[in-house]
Amino acid sequence: MSTQNPTPSRRRRLALPVLLAGGLGSLILALGLSPTISAFTAQIKNTVDTAGTGTVIMQESNADGSVLCNSTDGGSVSSNTATCATINKYGGSVTMVPGQTVSTDIKIKNTGSAAATGFTLTPGTCAQSNNGTPNGTATNLCSTMTLVVTSGSTTLYSGTLQGFASAVNVLTALGTTSVPAGTTVPFTFAVTLPSTAGNTYAGLQVSQPLTWDFSS
Repeated sequence: MSTQNPTPSRRRRLALPVLLAGGLGSLILALGLSPTISAFTAQIKNTVDTAGTGTVIMQESNADGSVLCNSTDGGSVSSNTATCATINKYGGSVTMVPGQTVSTDIKIKNTGSAAATGFTLTPGTCAQSNNGTPNGTATNLCSTMTLVVTSGSTTLYSGTLQGFASAVNVLTALGTTSVPAGTTVPFTFAVTLPSTAGNTYAGLQVSQPLTWDFSS
């Protein structure tokens, strides 16, 4: 039994559908792998995205600025606390007589980069001691000597040294909300020995620590 091969024309008819199917498959595959030819796009890139912290640094100075004390004198801004023993706000006079007033002008400045939104003056306890010899017998010099603390035309405290026992909110007293960076606030401390003081107050002295605070 003999086998007949398809004629050339029949082979061409069979090959055409196969060729078309293969070509269509290749086209579909190519379209699936090809990127989008075009599209509408928009983009914003932010290259400066930073955040950091400011500083609130306090500086105290005498009237002419020849003596300065900084809150960073302790060594770093981490503690930002220093003791100033070179500016005596009560004048330091130990030769006062009855009726005499000693006034001292000082300035507090925010030398940091951020505003101080809190500002207080806190007194410590007034203490009396002897000033050389001889000494009077009075024991109430702290409640006899008076103090007036002002900033410009505003009075922050007026009374005896002993009565100066509570913190003063400086911002509230001045009617403001902050001490901006670079701003200086002036103060005057006037200490008076009343004219009624007699010999029992001679040879005595008082001392009282005062603490300034900024916060933000």
